[in-house]
Amino acid sequence: MTFQVRWPDGTETACYSPSLVMHDYLVAGAEYPLAEFVERSTTALRVASERVAAKYGFACTSAMQQESEITALAATHDGGAVQVLEMQPPSPAPAAAPAPPSLASSSEVAP
Repeated sequence: MTFQVRWPDGTETACYSPSLVMHDYLVAGAEYPLAEFVERSTTALRVASERVAAKYGFACTSAMQQESEITALAATHDGGAVQVLEMQPPSPAPAAAPAPPSLASSSEVAP
């Protein structure tokens, strides 16, 4: 999956994760203080890499590279906020709640 962020200086970066787990840590449209963004994104990328390792037997070097790039870019800023502009694919919609029982069936009286 990809996610696009805007750094405190206004520059934008396209980022990559091998797992949709990013949706558990970041929200499209949200703004995070710099340190919090780094913590959330690097934690999510480590989880993503671990998932790849569990499935394929080796860590995801793309996730590790992205973590490194985020950390390096963050070090060039003294603070401020990072905005998550977009996440693709978007977060999966939550499962629909089951429909309530029909009023007709609940009001029926047994003979």
